[in-house]
Amino acid sequence: MTVTRSDYPENIEIRLPIEETDRTISSDKVAGTAVYDSRDEKIGSIHCVMIDKYDGQVRYAVMSFGGFLGIGEHYHPLPWPVLRYNEKLGGYVVGIKKEALETGPHFGRDNMPAFDRAYGMGIYGHYGVPF
Repeated sequence: MTVTRSDYPENIEIRLPIEETDRTISSDKVAGTAVYDSRDEKIGSIHCVMIDKYDGQVRYAVMSFGGFLGIGEHYHPLPWPVLRYNEKLGGYVVGIKKEALETGPHFGRDNMPAFDRAYGMGIYGHYGVPF
């Protein structure tokens, strides 16, 4: 059976009041969450998550990084497995050195890449994570 958008109520957010459980979180609550380095210093925040349309797995967290008040800001796709949620900090911690993030795959607001398999392999490869 195929479910279409018309099968859902127009105001689905009214029907889904739970945005977070012990194991899950709504994507709209992930966006804006702080990202910290291994020394608990804030290095950016989650701009969005990229989900595989076919298997439903989160592939990347796109982290906003650098810039000031949105000027000069870059977006760095990180393999989802490199992020660990830290309840104490209320954010995600990555064990990646700032230099590796700075030299890693990134894009600006006006040049979003095609998140195809080759691009994904480059992202995962840069951070030493199996694709």
